[in-house]
Amino acid sequence: MKNSLTLFSINTLTYRHLLSIIALLISAILPSYAQDDLLDKLEKAEQTQKVYVMATFKGTRIINGHTTETLKKKHLDYIVSHRFGAIDLARPLYDFIGMDAANTRMAFEYGLNDNFTIGTGRNSLSKVYDIYGKLKLIKQAKGPGSSPLSMTAFGSVAISTEDTSPQARYYTNTDRFSYTTQLLIARKFNDKLSLQIVPSFVYRNRTLEANDKQDNIAIGFGGRYKLSKRIALCGEYYYLLDQTVLALPNNQQRYNSASLGIDIETGGHVFQLHFSNSQSMIEKQFITENKGTNGQELHFGFNISRSFSLDKRAKGQFK
Repeated sequence: MKNSLTLFSINTLTYRHLLSIIALLISAILPSYAQDDLLDKLEKAEQTQKVYVMATFKGTRIINGHTTETLKKKHLDYIVSHRFGAIDLARPLYDFIGMDAANTRMAFEYGLNDNFTIGTGRNSLSKVYDIYGKLKLIKQAKGPGSSPLSMTAFGSVAISTEDTSPQARYYTNTDRFSYTTQLLIARKFNDKLSLQIVPSFVYRNRTLEANDKQDNIAIGFGGRYKLSKRIALCGEYYYLLDQTVLALPNNQQRYNSASLGIDIETGGHVFQLHFSNSQSMIEKQFITENKGTNGQELHFGFNISRSFSLDKRAKGQFK
């Protein structure tokens, strides 16, 4: 009798343990199926939603030329740019790699909304002032109905305020105006590489060279490759479709604008160091009036941009 009771107790305990194990397995399996089901639903939701690609370029400039990027609403960018004089390759330290003859540009840009930016600036070379606007037309995105490219329209008006001279003859004030229209088309291929193409039209009310044209069409190419978290390699090239306007008298020559440099991101700043064959930073100058002597024009320069938020809801924040 005692043995029977003992056996019954053991069997009862065994059944209880078995039921507990089964209950634990069921409780572990059911949440797993529920979790997998939830993940499947999230993946399907992502596939049916449009996700925009961010930061194709870090700033509004590659080097001289604009990018497809526009500022956030109520954000202000202050940009200071320097292009030093031509480097004397025979005596580079004589004028300290061109720093004795610097060209300076200061500009302000403001985001009226996330897709529309306006700006104004001054270039010390020829004392040129310009105003411009950028409108983002298409944003690169992933998902249904998305675009593989970003597209931004750019337009600017520039006026030269330098005194009339034998080298710069202006007969009326309207002679001093020039206009630029561009369509900026870019794609961010991955976290490292972004490329851009820029069909450009530049019209000048008056040209200063006998064989020059008032209207010029050019194609710009640019790109950015991220080397590390804060450093990127960048470059750009603008090609004039009519190459006959490049030849000038008196051993002078125009060149298609070419630049190469690096971007350094430091919080609210973007610091760019580069070499370029263009000393000017206004479209009508570095695209259509990029002059040199015997092909030896090379300029060192930098851009510094500082971004501020003027949105009271995000006061003190940087872009």
